[in-house]
Amino acid sequence: MSRAPGLSVRFRLTLSYAGFLMLAGVLLLATVWLFLLRYVPDRALLLPDAGDLPVDGVFPVRSELLRAFAPRAAGVLLMLLLFGLLGGWFLAGRMLAPLTRITDAARLAGEGSLSHRIRLRGRRDEFRELADTFDAMLDRLESHVDEQRRFAANASHELRTPLAIARTLLDVAREDPTRDREELIDRLLAANQRAVNLTEALLLLSRGDDVTREDVDLSLVAEEAAETLLPVAEQRGIVLEVTGEAAPASGSAELLLRLATNLVQNAIVHNLPGGGVVTVHTEAGGGVGLLRVENTGERLSPSLIPTLTEPFQRGTERVRGDEHAGAGLGLAIVQSIVRAHDGTLDLVPRSGGGLVVTVRVPYRGHIRNFIRSGNNLSS
Repeated sequence: MSRAPGLSVRFRLTLSYAGFLMLAGVLLLATVWLFLLRYVPDRALLLPDAGDLPVDGVFPVRSELLRAFAPRAAGVLLMLLLFGLLGGWFLAGRMLAPLTRITDAARLAGEGSLSHRIRLRGRRDEFRELADTFDAMLDRLESHVDEQRRFAANASHELRTPLAIARTLLDVAREDPTRDREELIDRLLAANQRAVNLTEALLLLSRGDDVTREDVDLSLVAEEAAETLLPVAEQRGIVLEVTGEAAPASGSAELLLRLATNLVQNAIVHNLPGGGVVTVHTEAGGGVGLLRVENTGERLSPSLIPTLTEPFQRGTERVRGDEHAGAGLGLAIVQSIVRAHDGTLDLVPRSGGGLVVTVRVPYRGHIRNFIRSGNNLSS
């Protein structure tokens, strides 16, 4: 934005300091005039009895005092002006030095360098509070930019895989006309479906903060997700159980359904084939709706748990290849949805193997309104 040039803040502060100092000098001289000089007579007085007067019978005259006082007063005001300008320039520079450092850091950030920090020392004041806030903002920006770069790189890699598979299949079909076309079509459809699913997941992850809030029963959401994925669980020989009570939450029914679906799907896919168990539990309390998904499976290292919510991270690799293997975005989408609903997400490894995922979503309405809307909340 183009602006007309103006006086610097330092110069204006200098003028202000000098002006206030000059004003104080003028007020001081005015006080001298008011309380001293105005009581001096205009004309000389001859006193017959001089008494203790220093001059024999002569009293001081106002004009003589003014003639001697005025040049000295003007000199004092000039000295105050020079002292105010020099001292004000120095003091303004010292006071504005932190602001200069903040400006330099902002300029570097605008040029793309987010690693620079101000780190002002000393006790907290307005400038240090501003610098600390700016440093915290740069920390968040740098973390966000790094995350976006990693996400873009991983997304490009993940999208390239199904597209490369599809291109290879098309090349095979063109070079070998005798090859079974039904098999090629099925494999092309599978690769295409994987690309579509990944694209939809990326779009959902990018708009996870856009939430239209309404009253949602997490128990109904959990039942719908479990019913949708029950054939997958039966195909893998996994027992899928849904327990608990009504759990009111405020948020988007569509996003919360996607959250529950991702959790249940992950619990099924990353499980023990044949004999595994997935338990989905809901409950209410403390102004939040709770959804807990627990599954059996391989033992997970505690150091692996924090990375599971990062995009394109998978707990195990043994389930790659089928239509439900996913792209490592399941828990990343869950975390994005939970954050958009001002909720919490806890991941805890089970002692016997597997994972316990607990989601808490706050309910901003009143329980009576939740019951009146048609939901049954047990005590």
